[in-house]
Amino acid sequence: MKILVVLTSHDQLGDTGEKTGFWLEELAAPYYAFIDAGAELTLASPKGGQPPLDPRSDDPAFQTDSTRRFKADAVATQALAHTRKLADVSMQDFDAVFYPGGHGPLWDLAEDKVSIALIENAMAAGKPVGAVCHAPGVLRHVKAADGSPLVSGKTVTGFSNTEEDAVGLTKVVPFLVEDMLKANGGNYSKAADWQSYVQTDGLLVTGQNPSSSEAAAKALLKLLA
Repeated sequence: MKILVVLTSHDQLGDTGEKTGFWLEELAAPYYAFIDAGAELTLASPKGGQPPLDPRSDDPAFQTDSTRRFKADAVATQALAHTRKLADVSMQDFDAVFYPGGHGPLWDLAEDKVSIALIENAMAAGKPVGAVCHAPGVLRHVKAADGSPLVSGKTVTGFSNTEEDAVGLTKVVPFLVEDMLKANGGNYSKAADWQSYVQTDGLLVTGQNPSSSEAAAKALLKLLA
């Protein structure tokens, strides 16, 4: 079982002068859900190499057993430091793909033609696609085989407007995940802010927020089983 994990390479939080990137928990929890299930993981990002970590996700308040395990894991940190360039990987070599969130993907992966094609190829080949928190934003321009938006008519979730408002970035992000999913015809639903909530529709798994990252990974594994 081979799973591709795709991370952002974008580190600028709009025009704020602050840094962003991927959210640590949303990589660490799925990483170990996959590893502990016996999966072989490959990490990739648009630029390759070390992806930017959202500094806020490194705050002591947001650490979990998974993030502590990841930081102490030399194999994991080495894999993160040397992600493969996304253009150099092919979905043919993997059984599924998973996208951790953080705000970074809204700027790069959502618009990345390589990522868009990768997801379309995965779906066409009957391979599951998972995305958590802001990462469902990567589905923005992804099309189904008939040319309609991939999420059209699908039950989906992702970082909610109320959660974005709570972190004070509604006016900073290039688009709101909830609004985009609805605009593309997705049947968007959510739980209360910050509660774990995952939707699976066919081959597509989406999780609402950081709390949903492990559950989203396990839902992806269920599809692979």
